[in-house]
Amino acid sequence: MCGRKMVVHIIHGSVLRREEKGAKRKKRKDMESIQRTQSPIVVGTSVIAIKYKDGVLMAADTLGSYGSLARFTDQRRMMSVHNATLIGASGDFSDYQFFKDKLDELEVFDYNQDDGCDLTAPELYHYLQRLMYQRRNKFDPLWNTLLIAGVDPNTQKPFLGQSTMIGLAFEGDYLATGFGHHFAMPILRKSWREDLSLDEAKKLLLECMRICLYRDCRTINRIQIAKVDKTGVDISEPIQMDTKWDYKLFVDPKSQFGGSW
Repeated sequence: MCGRKMVVHIIHGSVLRREEKGAKRKKRKDMESIQRTQSPIVVGTSVIAIKYKDGVLMAADTLGSYGSLARFTDQRRMMSVHNATLIGASGDFSDYQFFKDKLDELEVFDYNQDDGCDLTAPELYHYLQRLMYQRRNKFDPLWNTLLIAGVDPNTQKPFLGQSTMIGLAFEGDYLATGFGHHFAMPILRKSWREDLSLDEAKKLLLECMRICLYRDCRTINRIQIAKVDKTGVDISEPIQMDTKWDYKLFVDPKSQFGGSW
């Protein structure tokens, strides 16, 4: 009888130990799932940027979408670093805030060094690309696509680069994120030229933003336009784009088909 009791106690003990281990694993798994941005909550859509003859012009709307709900209408997704580099972000807004904190730390570090050597746009472009690639390798990506713009101090020419959430990075004369990559890029390929003036670049950028507004249901007509050149970074206050919704086919979409009814 004593032997049977011992066997029962050992079996019960092993069952309890397995249950404890299972509970610990479940708790650890729950904690990990909270820490990772695998399902973005509040997101922003397209950012579009183009080079012009003196610098780079960038535009983004201010909508933060909570799923399909246009929840937040003043989520500003462009920032300045050292008044020399302009950064715009689409994707998860909390991850954009993480980037902003990191870049603020770098800015403070450069200020404390006081050696007259601040990080430039190409250097920040490479830093952000390595940061995103490192997080991608941890299977914990930062859910953003970034546009980095400035003036290259070595060549004195406008610089524009893009880094994706998996650490893929490239440069270009005109770049777009989100739906802007599909809707705006064909227009930019057709209309962009190297000697664009500031006014011409602004007009082209507004045309692209208006097309994205009409075709992307995750955007609004409240946008910011920013420029960066040799004098520094200037980010405008939000402006309202004019819209037109009273086209005949919008009001009566079936009229194009005719009919005898």
